[in-house]
Amino acid sequence: MLVLLQIVLGFDNLLYISIESKRVAEESQSKVRRIGISLAIVFRIVLLFLLVKMVEKLQSAFFEYDSEYFTAAINGHSLIVLGGGAFILWTAIKEIYHMLSVPEIDHEGEGGPTGSVAKAITMIVVMNLVFSFDSILSAMALTKNLWIMATAVVISGVLMIVLSDHVAEFLKKNRMYEVLGLFILFIVGVMLVSEGGHLAHLEFFGHEITAMQKSTFYFVLSVLIIVDIVQSRYQKKLLAAQEARASKAA
Repeated sequence: MLVLLQIVLGFDNLLYISIESKRVAEESQSKVRRIGISLAIVFRIVLLFLLVKMVEKLQSAFFEYDSEYFTAAINGHSLIVLGGGAFILWTAIKEIYHMLSVPEIDHEGEGGPTGSVAKAITMIVVMNLVFSFDSILSAMALTKNLWIMATAVVISGVLMIVLSDHVAEFLKKNRMYEVLGLFILFIVGVMLVSEGGHLAHLEFFGHEITAMQKSTFYFVLSVLIIVDIVQSRYQKKLLAAQEARASKAA
């Protein structure tokens, strides 16, 4: 159950890893993904043991504010989730803007990769920890056995290493799905920000921030995928019809 949980919750992580690894030279991308995920497995296990010892302290508020217009009770858990969600939102928006701002898609990336291997690995490790925070807390709710949780983390991490190259290669060959991947990341960011706001008990003008339910997230995700599949097939049908009319006219 824990391995399945880690796999399901790790899908959006694979999308981020694929996007982040594109910032380095092509010959180094696979190495970046493998090293980043391997280090993340080690840090996930460390985080697991730390959370078991510190979970109560992370839930305790260290900053509280209450006024007519704004209310907050920020704790360690909410701060991590809010920060991670905000960064993912920024990354998704930046990549979408970059995709639209490139004059010709064939010239995209002509200037070469802009990121270093060390920076890409660091970002993969950091964001992997952000993504894993809630999955580890969910695992702690299912069992109290640390070795079972650590084994599930290792197995899911190995599966991520195996799948990461396939996901990156799929997005490279099917670039139209990059848009879908970026909007999935955008929704992940919205979900994390809403969850962080809920954990921090944020209220604006008396309206409390509520967390996006996981069922809502997966429903929106399913709709996005279905719409993208239908649209791509319909677009191919239209192109085929246009080519047929052009060949008849010729």
